[in-house]
Amino acid sequence: MTTYGFLGMGIMGSAMAANLVRAGNDVIVWNRTPEGCAPLVEMGASMGVSPRDVVSTADVTFAMVSDPAAVEEICRGPEGVFEGAGPGHDLIDCSTVDDLTSELLAAELAQRGARFLEAPVTGTKQPAIDGTLVFLAAGERSLYDDVAPALDIMGKLHVFLGRAGMASRMKLIINAIMGSTLAALCEGLALAQKSELDGAQLLELLDAGAVSNPMFRGKGAALLSQEYPASFPLKHMQKDFRLTSELSERLGQPIPSIAVANETYKRALAQGYGDDDFSVVFEVVR
Repeated sequence: MTTYGFLGMGIMGSAMAANLVRAGNDVIVWNRTPEGCAPLVEMGASMGVSPRDVVSTADVTFAMVSDPAAVEEICRGPEGVFEGAGPGHDLIDCSTVDDLTSELLAAELAQRGARFLEAPVTGTKQPAIDGTLVFLAAGERSLYDDVAPALDIMGKLHVFLGRAGMASRMKLIINAIMGSTLAALCEGLALAQKSELDGAQLLELLDAGAVSNPMFRGKGAALLSQEYPASFPLKHMQKDFRLTSELSERLGQPIPSIAVANETYKRALAQGYGDDDFSVVFEVVR
């Protein structure tokens, strides 16, 4: 039986690892703050003392951390991934990072004889709990094929996009579109309320038309109630906007609408809303 490692017990990682445990897999977990591992240990997972310990013990290790800096820390830091990776001890990074970070990880792990797959996900807290995430994978095709059963446990769909870096690009573009679309909804809803229109009726009419989508249905009630429990923290969305902007600069592709939306998220971050759900951007719009 394959032993899976999992690094990062945040909102997403803990739910993903829990699904692997429930499916009867041997799972060893690690988190920067050890108490984050407690619920998984209660379920039957074991706890590693460091990323190196997890990677060197597991056959395949998943990582789900916040940003490129966090990935760098768990890989290059003391007792990090690079000290434990090697033939038969591979890494799958599910974090949302830039393509350059993924390319470097792939190259450095290959030097150690380990395979690398980037597999960022679309979906937030509830899909992670339900095991209905979508995995965007790129890197070593053989590793993708080997871990397909685990991806099937944690998600409803997984696709292979080619060389390392391509999945990161796709994920950033998807999140930039998502964040920009939500910002437009917030502006429209704010205008409707200022126009003495019923916000709930606006959402109902949008849902009946060409722009009907699950995000509007999922976030609309939160906007009306002005309650924003964190499913996808705003600080992470703004990070994704930043990385998308850097990608557009490198490739010479203007993204003016996305850039304007990013300014709204930057303002929300500056006002202290970073740990709230990204739908809290409504507070700076209204």
